[in-house]
Amino acid sequence: MPRNTYANTSSVSNEAEHRLKALADERILVIDGATGTQLQACGFDETAFRGERFVDHGCDLQGNLDILSLTQPDTVSRLHRAYFEAGADIVKTNTFSSTSIAQTDYGLEGLAYELNVTGARLAREACDVFMAEFPERDVFVAGAIGPTNRTASISPDVERPGFRAIDFDRLQQTYAEATRGLMDGGADLILLETIFDTLNAKAALYAIEETFAALGRRIPLIVSGTITDKSGRTLSGQTPTAFWHSLRHARPFAVGFNCALGAKALRPHLNEIAGVADTLICLYPNAGLPNEFGEYDESPEDMAAQIAEFAREGLINIAGGCCGSTPDHIRAIVQAVSPYAPRTVPDIDPHMRLSGLEPFFHA
Repeated sequence: MPRNTYANTSSVSNEAEHRLKALADERILVIDGATGTQLQACGFDETAFRGERFVDHGCDLQGNLDILSLTQPDTVSRLHRAYFEAGADIVKTNTFSSTSIAQTDYGLEGLAYELNVTGARLAREACDVFMAEFPERDVFVAGAIGPTNRTASISPDVERPGFRAIDFDRLQQTYAEATRGLMDGGADLILLETIFDTLNAKAALYAIEETFAALGRRIPLIVSGTITDKSGRTLSGQTPTAFWHSLRHARPFAVGFNCALGAKALRPHLNEIAGVADTLICLYPNAGLPNEFGEYDESPEDMAAQIAEFAREGLINIAGGCCGSTPDHIRAIVQAVSPYAPRTVPDIDPHMRLSGLEPFFHA
C-alpha cells in the first residue's frame, strides 16, 4: 500500500510488518481485550501501586494502572500471556496513559518514556516466550497510545470558549516521546486509540511520522476513534466519514473504532467507515455498556455473536474487545470469526475528499 508521509522517511524492511500483512490477507485477526478493567479487577491497593520504588512518592498512585508495569510487572505479563493463550494475534501494551500529559496528574510526567519502554518490553517478552513455546503461532505487540486527558479542540471552561488546556506543539512532543519509547521497547506496530478529538490525533500522527523519520524506520499504524454517544460523532463532532477524511493521509494499516459503546451500538458507524476506508477495518468495542456500578455485563457469547455477524457480512479485518472484555471474551471472538473471510478492502476512486464536522466530496 502506498504511503503519504510528512517527511522523507527512509524505509527499513520490517519482518513483523510483512508477517502481519500476510496473516491479515488470510483471515480476520484478533486483538486482545481490556487491560485497564482487568488490572482494576486485581484489587491492588495503594501499597501495591507504589511498590518499593515509589513508597515515598508525594502523590497517591492508586488508579494509575500504567505504573503497574514498573511495580507489578508479573501481573501485566500474565495478562498478556492470558490473551495469547485465548487466541489473540495482537496484544496491546499497558501504556494507554503513559504520556507526560496524563502522568502529570500523578506527579510522574518525567517517567513517560520509561513507562512506554517498559510496557512494550513486557509485551515483547511475553510475545517472544509464547512464540518460542508455540512456533505455529505468530503473535504481535501493539504499542498503545491513548488520547491523553486534554483536548485541543474544545474548551474545558464554559465561561471561556476560546480557552484550550493544551496546544498542538505540546501534544506533538508528548506523542513523539511515547512513540519512541514504544519502538525502543520492541513494539511491532503503533496503536493510536480511543481518539475523541481529531486535532489531538493530527498532532499524534505528525509526531509518529517525525519519530519514524528520526529512527529511520517505520512500523504499521492502527488508528482507532471512539464514538461517544448516540449522536454518531466523535467528541469533537465528526461523523465517521469525516473522521476518515481527516486522517486518511497517514495511510494507516487499519482504521476503526473502540471503547465507549458496545458492538451493537457501533454497528451503523462500522457500516459507514467500512464503506469509505481503503484500508483494513479494526473494531474492538466494550463488553456492552456499563451498569449502574460501572461494571460490564455482556457475556463472551453475546459479544462474540455480535462480532460474528459483522464478520459474516464482510465488515471487519481485525476484531477484539475494549473495556470489560476478558480472555474469555477474546476466546469466544476467536472462535466466532474463524469461519469467515476478512473484509475485502474496497477500491476508492481518487477524488478530493475534505471534512469539517461533515465530509465533503468533490468528484
